[in-house]
Amino acid sequence: MAWTVDDGTSSEVVGAYSTFAAATGTRLTMFVNGIYSSWDENAEALRPLVASGQVQLANHTWSHPDLTTLDDASIQAELQRNHDYLAERYGVDARPYFRPPYGAHDDRVDAAAAAIGYTTPTLWYGSLADSGELPDQQIVDLANEWFASGRIIIGHLNHLPVTRVFDQLIDILETRALTTVTLNDVFISAAHP
Repeated sequence: MAWTVDDGTSSEVVGAYSTFAAATGTRLTMFVNGIYSSWDENAEALRPLVASGQVQLANHTWSHPDLTTLDDASIQAELQRNHDYLAERYGVDARPYFRPPYGAHDDRVDAAAAAIGYTTPTLWYGSLADSGELPDQQIVDLANEWFASGRIIIGHLNHLPVTRVFDQLIDILETRALTTVTLNDVFISAAHP
C-alpha cells in the first residue's frame, strides 16, 4: 500500500509524520507544497529519511492552485518552482510524479506538466479525508475502510488528529499484513526506469 500525504500546512504534523516514519520504518510519499514553512522547519529530520529512500518527496505544486484554471505557462511555473525548491532544499528530483491539487487535471494540464518532465499525475484510491480537521475515530474508520493491498491512500499534513491515531493505523497495517511502499518502490525499477 502506498501511503501518501499532501500539503504541509502544519509544521507540527510534518514533524510528527517524520518522527513516526523514523520510529516505525513506515514508507511514505509526501506530496510537498513548498510555499509552507513546515518543509524548511522539518528539513533536518526529513533529509535522512529522504536520502535513504524511506520517504519520497513528490511535487504537489508550489502553492496548491487548481491547475485546470491556469494557463500552460502558469501550470509549468507552479510545478517548476516547487521542483527547484525540492532540488535545492532536499537534493531530489521529484519527477515524474505530481499530484494535481484537488485531483483536478485534464489533458491540457497533463501535457503542460509532461513538457517539463512531470509525466505521471498521481491520484489515489482511498482517503483519510483529513484535509480538514476530523475526529480521531473518523480517521481510524476511514483507514479501516481503505487500507488494502495495491492501493494509493491519501492523507494530509495539515491537522493534528491523524498524529494521535498513528498506533491504530499501524495496527490496521499489521493486522492486514500490509507493507507500505513509496511510489518509487513500485514504479521505478529496471523494468520501469
